[in-house]
Amino acid sequence: MAQVIEHIVKPVKAQEGSKQRTSSEGTSSAGASGQGTSDQSLHVKKPGWFTVHVANRTVAWLTRRGFSVWGSRVLAVRGRKSGEWRRTPVNLLTLDGRRYLVAPRGHVQWTHNMRAAGGGQLLLGSHVEEFTATEVPDDEKPAILRAYLKRWKAEVGVFFDGVGPDSTDAELRAMAPKHPVFRVHALDGE
Repeated sequence: MAQVIEHIVKPVKAQEGSKQRTSSEGTSSAGASGQGTSDQSLHVKKPGWFTVHVANRTVAWLTRRGFSVWGSRVLAVRGRKSGEWRRTPVNLLTLDGRRYLVAPRGHVQWTHNMRAAGGGQLLLGSHVEEFTATEVPDDEKPAILRAYLKRWKAEVGVFFDGVGPDSTDAELRAMAPKHPVFRVHALDGE
């Protein structure tokens, strides 16, 4: 089964015929790391029908029942406008004892919600872990993106425009603004 990462479980209707969207948000708020999105073109690659209707739902279903598929969790984060819990399957990366959430499809809805909420919940079966999150600055992302791509390149490599785990630090750094990364801090002290 193909591993699926960080997609919206309930699809938001995309513009007809559009699978990739690049937009600009002139006055968006800054993340915890101080990285704002003002004057920055936001990169988003929308999931296809199979991903939304089959793969994501399958991974989310398994994860909700306690079966982690290559590190999968269900991320729950409060919507920045509605305040309602929004859920999406994600892959939780552990690197050098620290845990990260990477958005391979770019500045998707959960990343905006995470910036606004500052944390959320990671669910695996009946286990719920509350956490806070800190957005990682672009200069610190190359090692994290390298580890992420090393583990999940077969599933997400297409979203990195040919950049992979064997790419140079400069190539990974060039991709960094397109892929938000959040460090996960468990509320129990991690």
